[in-house]
Amino acid sequence: MADEKYEIITRGLQEVLGGDLIKSILAEEGRTLKGYFGTATTGRPHIGYFVPLRKISDFLQAGVEMTILFADIHAFLDNMKAPIELVQHRVKYYQALLTAVFKSLGIPTSKLKFALGSDYQLSREFNMDNYRLCATVTEHDAKKAGAEVVKQVDSALLSGLLYPGLQALDEQYLGVDFQFGGVDQRKIFTFAELYLPRLGYAKRAHLMNAMVPGLAGGKMSSSDPNSKIDFLDTPEAVRKKIKLAFCEEGTVEGNGVLAFVEAVLIPISKLRIENIKTGGSILDTPLEPFVAAGAPEGTVFSIERDEKFGGPMHYASYEELRDSFASKALHPGDLKASVAATINKLLDPIRKAFEADPEWQAVEKLAYPDPNAKEKKQKKGQSISPPASRQRQKCKRPTTGRRASCN
Repeated sequence: MADEKYEIITRGLQEVLGGDLIKSILAEEGRTLKGYFGTATTGRPHIGYFVPLRKISDFLQAGVEMTILFADIHAFLDNMKAPIELVQHRVKYYQALLTAVFKSLGIPTSKLKFALGSDYQLSREFNMDNYRLCATVTEHDAKKAGAEVVKQVDSALLSGLLYPGLQALDEQYLGVDFQFGGVDQRKIFTFAELYLPRLGYAKRAHLMNAMVPGLAGGKMSSSDPNSKIDFLDTPEAVRKKIKLAFCEEGTVEGNGVLAFVEAVLIPISKLRIENIKTGGSILDTPLEPFVAAGAPEGTVFSIERDEKFGGPMHYASYEELRDSFASKALHPGDLKASVAATINKLLDPIRKAFEADPEWQAVEKLAYPDPNAKEKKQKKGQSISPPASRQRQKCKRPTTGRRASCN
């Protein structure tokens, strides 16, 4: 049983540091394994989040108690990418969205918790540990640890040097056995492994996903609208972005469309197939895999194709699909059309949840205000004095909301 759980926990990962620690907890200690995934509440979450969220479903399936940390303090520290005035609203937006994603995937969440960084990172104990860390860590090590995570700019702010230490301390204050993230987090993970024991705290394990390229071929980024698809994008917008994505015929390297199939679509399809085979014991909701009717046994992903071009294509593994594309048997146009249709199937319940939730809609407007919005122009003859209600609003100090509840 322990070996089976370990296989589920580590499958599909690019790298595991401290695997023996996880094995010992699963096999010897007889207690629940605990892990966490942290996300800084900065830009709008895009469908790249399907990658870690789908992997979190493996952890939950293996009985891991998972915490998703909304790192609001980290977001503020990372070169002001998230102004402190917007952090509270963005935390609420992230929680509403990620909850909708898990529900849409049918993933049981009884062992999933949400946490807010500022609920403990502003405490006396945490700050004292941060000062102890600052008295131990060199500037070189702090800068190196955050090089691939903290936005790099000329005349960098001091806050970027604090970022890795705070993330390392999260492991202790969340009481977890491992931290999960992308391989771009590796330097922070090894930083934590080195420095936490120097404070007298236990060394944790670290699990890493491979990075998935964006639609343009580079990194999938919230700040580049052409590199990613928003969870709330319309079906038409999804099709348009996939149509424009880099997907050169026969080219596998840097192909964001293929990478998304490998990291998200096929694993989700396999999970749904596994759920069907086990009589619905894995997911809360029975969901259909991404396989066409009449597909051969063992198919995990189908490409819909017009009969005049040969009809549907069926694949039993990502490797088989990749090789078909590399040999040019699978045309980019057919791949893109099927991927866009499948992404829309995944996003449809999330979009519907948003449309049915006025509170979430209101939070979205507060979290990501339209930068191009302007006040209506004053009509001719209209008083220049604002209404009394607006005068009163001007006198109020804006709240930061730094301790928003995530329960």
